[in-house]
Amino acid sequence: MSTSPSHGTGSNSGSPYYLKGSPLAVRLNSVIGWLARRGISLAGSAELSVRGRKSGQMQRIPVNPFTYEGAQYLVSARGHSQWVRNMRVAGGGELRVGRKVRAFTVEEVPAAQKLPLLRGYLEKWGWEVNQYFKGVTAKSTDAEIVAAADDHPVFRVTMTE
Repeated sequence: MSTSPSHGTGSNSGSPYYLKGSPLAVRLNSVIGWLARRGISLAGSAELSVRGRKSGQMQRIPVNPFTYEGAQYLVSARGHSQWVRNMRVAGGGELRVGRKVRAFTVEEVPAAQKLPLLRGYLEKWGWEVNQYFKGVTAKSTDAEIVAAADDHPVFRVTMTE
């Protein structure tokens, strides 16, 4: 595990893995979210809105929805982030690209079912997210991806509208 200041807690410390965004990443996320709100999706990105578990206010963050075998998923590349913790409490949220807002519910995917999802996600989005997977890529062995599964929550999305 890296000891860089951008790391939050990691699985080696007994706390769930979470890689906090650098100031540059936070600024880039702001731009990507702003673009999504205006209808510009970069490679399929969207803006996620989920109700904050403490504040009750809607929190917004850009995400990379991933489709596998006809179902849509949200994968947290950075680990057990704030949006993940909020999603677990809220049970759903909204995805937005421009004026198109789609409400959804989620079901968290158990680690034992994540292998094909994480491999597919890394095949599509690895160019952007490999750095958050601690050396695991789409070309990693099944065992390596399975070992990383607990660090990367995955939610199956069901549209409600």
